[in-house]
Amino acid sequence: MAKRCLLYYITDRTALGADEPTRRRRLLEKISEAARAGVEYIQLREKDLSTRDLESLARKAASAMEKLNTQNPRLRTSLLINSRTDVALATGTRGVHLRASDISPQDVRAIWEKNGGGASRDEPSAQCPLIGVSCHSPEEVSRAADNKATLAVFGPIFEKKGAPATLAQGLLSLKTVCKAEILIFALGGITLANARSCLEAGASGIAAIRLFQDNDIAEVVRRLRLE
Repeated sequence: MAKRCLLYYITDRTALGADEPTRRRRLLEKISEAARAGVEYIQLREKDLSTRDLESLARKAASAMEKLNTQNPRLRTSLLINSRTDVALATGTRGVHLRASDISPQDVRAIWEKNGGGASRDEPSAQCPLIGVSCHSPEEVSRAADNKATLAVFGPIFEKKGAPATLAQGLLSLKTVCKAEILIFALGGITLANARSCLEAGASGIAAIRLFQDNDIAEVVRRLRLE
């Protein structure tokens, strides 16, 4: 590919086992696998968990990533918590991923600053949370950019497996939103075969669940970044 493809792994432990202990164990293994492979962002998207369970899982994930970063300082994976600024702050992660209907990025930054920052509080970056926003229209992308979000995840680009009724945005819509002053990650039906077309449309990177969870992540990263 002509440019480095940034990568965003969105978790779904429900697809990783029949029982909850297995799901959580395998999810933590996948998170470590993604961090070792050089995936830039991981969104902990376990929306069905209670606050207590989500916080516990986030702490374990953050701890595993911190250990990997200590072993290899070149690793730069950031963990974001879906929608829960409070959990991100409590567990020392780098930020949050917001739904389109969530509070604004400005609200997140205000909460973050008021509470002294999140991950690595001794670092200056602790006062500047990473903020992702899910977007499904050009207007939502523009709003995310205007509100100074870190990145926007736009989709679905292609028809989603198991959800044929979901309206695909298509590559032309992706090309349009990629003109906004914000990192755009293409999401929805992304495969190794069509990822290149998303980057050629202007996307900064690829966001996915199954692409990472159903495959060897190191191999996925290698193929997506093969120039």
